[in-house]
Amino acid sequence: VQLQASGGGLVQAGGSLRLSCEASGRTFSNYVMGWFRQAPGKEREFVAAAGWNGGITHYADSVKGRFTISRDNAKNSAYLQMNSLKPEDTAVYYCAARRLLSDYDVPSKYDYWGQGTQVTVSS
Repeated sequence: VQLQASGGGLVQAGGSLRLSCEASGRTFSNYVMGWFRQAPGKEREFVAAAGWNGGITHYADSVKGRFTISRDNAKNSAYLQMNSLKPEDTAVYYCAARRLLSDYDVPSKYDYWGQGTQVTVSS
């Protein structure tokens, strides 16, 4: 499956952004969708994941209550609504896909990756 992430940008602390991830090539509803991020000099870290129909979601503690993952299988798309952004949220954000929900927070378990979109939060 091919993934295309978009929606990043520059925002002030406290602001909001909505990231989108459009999928093509395979049956989108067969895949768990994850969002990860990577800041300069740091390892890629888990942000959020959504199960096949979006009914099950998981979040990193650092974003819980501020970020919301969702998906629209009819549009072959997943989203990450980011509110109350902080400077420490600054990173390149990646969407990823895999068939299974286990180990949803482990980057190496994902089979497909988008190209990344930059999110910069100014203080």
